[in-house]
Parts: sequence; structure tokens; C-alpha cells
Amino acid sequence: MSDSYVNIIALADAWEWLLAVRHQHPCAAPIKALPNGEWQTNQTVTAEARELLDCLTPLASSPAWVIAQLGQSLDGRIATESGHSHYINGYESLVHLHRLRALVDAVIVGAGTASADNPQLTVRHVSGSNPTRVVLDPRGRLPNDLTLLCNDGAPTLHIVGPDVAKAVHSCHVQSQVQSQVRSHVQRCVLRLNEHGQFKPSEVIALLAGKGLPRVLVEGGGITVSQFIEAGSVDRLHLLVAPLLIGSGRPGLKMTPIETLESALRPPTRTFRCGDDTLFDMRLRPLPT
Repeated sequence: MSDSYVNIIALADAWEWLLAVRHQHPCAAPIKALPNGEWQTNQTVTAEARELLDCLTPLASSPAWVIAQLGQSLDGRIATESGHSHYINGYESLVHLHRLRALVDAVIVGAGTASADNPQLTVRHVSGSNPTRVVLDPRGRLPNDLTLLCNDGAPTLHIVGPDVAKAVHSCHVQSQVQSQVRSHVQRCVLRLNEHGQFKPSEVIALLAGKGLPRVLVEGGGITVSQFIEAGSVDRLHLLVAPLLIGSGRPGLKMTPIETLESALRPPTRTFRCGDDTLFDMRLRPLPT
């Protein structure tokens, strides 16, 4: 913690205070968290720090929640038709994503996104602790050399369907499946629904049972859409870049509706992330 909070609360001070609130640690910054997820202070706060506190204090001060995050173009694309997505959003949006990772207990990605992007899902651009990494892999299709399975920078949960678990006992696939399991990786088995996918509510319940009540659903678009449609997401952070791709993979893709009366109209706040705009959508109230 810098000494600047004595006269002015800067961005770094605000972030360290948010981490302290999230972990219920004492912090020297003269900021107080209010019961409604807001904050107050009698010190001068920079514009950047104020935006950060307004945006993230509700998350840092709540004991359990699920947030989904997507970065997309103005026309709603998260990648080109070939799957290229680096980098639709700017550096400030990447920092925001890493801040979300630092505030959660677990970060979720689907097997398709994990295989295509080979992410680390760690905190690198901000201070904080790495969350537990969770890969949803109902059919056991993760490659053996995936970073999440090979790099022990953070605990990893590999959630698979019952058929994958049974396959461990098959001599034909035993070496392939078991070679994925390393000391930092724990395999968990969940039942599948009629579409061959996990029920989002059961994924969240599994994580809560492991002491991981704060969850970030990071991607991809299909996984985020499934969790939103299942009513399992409290907040959606949609980071929109001033970019027109014109075609490509859509961000959200849910069951079609007949009329706009059925559309979701969540209360929404907007924040600046460099050249990008962050839409903070409240899909349901955060637990207190």
C-alpha cells in the first residue's frame, strides 16, 4: 500500500482496498464498505479510483456470486469465423479481466475455449491470488499438453461426464486419460443433462461445496450463454470494443424468443476501460 492515501486515494490504493475487503483483511486506506455494496470515504479520490470502486465494491463485499464476462466487438462478435480473437479488446479490458480473476475463488471455461485459446487463467496484470481454474469437459476432449493441465500455477478442477470417468478403466484410453491428471489437477464427475452438457446450477453447487462460492464464468460464448439462460449468473460484464468485424462468432447465443417482451432488460451501468466500454449488467441481486 502506498502512502498516497493520506491525501488522495489513487487507483493502486483503491485496488488494494478491494482485495482487502474481498479477503476480509484490515486495510489502511480510509474507505468504508457500506451494506448495500457501495463505499464512502472522507478523502479525495481520483477519477480512475472512483470508477474502480463503483464497479467492483459490490463484488468484493459480497460473500458468494457468479459473474460472467465476455469481450466483443460493437457488432457482437467475440472472434472471426476462423476463431481469431486476439485482441478484440484493449489492454485496460485485459486488466479488468485479471481483476475479476483476483476477486473470485474459481474461474470457469469450457473445453472448446480451453483447447482453442490454451489460457493460463491466472492473475498476471494485477496484484492478487490466482483462482482455482475449472474446465468443463463433458466428453473428455482436452488435449494432454493443455497449459491448465501441465502448469501448476494454480489448482485446477477438470469436470468430466460419467462416460469419461468410466473410460479411465478402459485399457484402450487409460494412458490418454490418466496422463492428464497431475498433482495440481483434480478430476470431478458430474451427470449430464439431456443435451449432453452439465447443468450450470450443479456446477455452481459443486464449487460451493469445495469452498469456492465466488465464480467467474470466463468463456467461451456458448458456456456463458448456457449459464445466463439457466439463471445461474448474478452479473454480466460485457466489454465492448469500438470495432466492427462484420462476421464471425457471436458472443451470446441463447434460445430464440418470439417478441421483445421476452428479452432480458437488466439494470445496467457503464464504465470506461480505455477505448472499450464496460456494461455491468445486474441479472439478479447479489447475496448479502
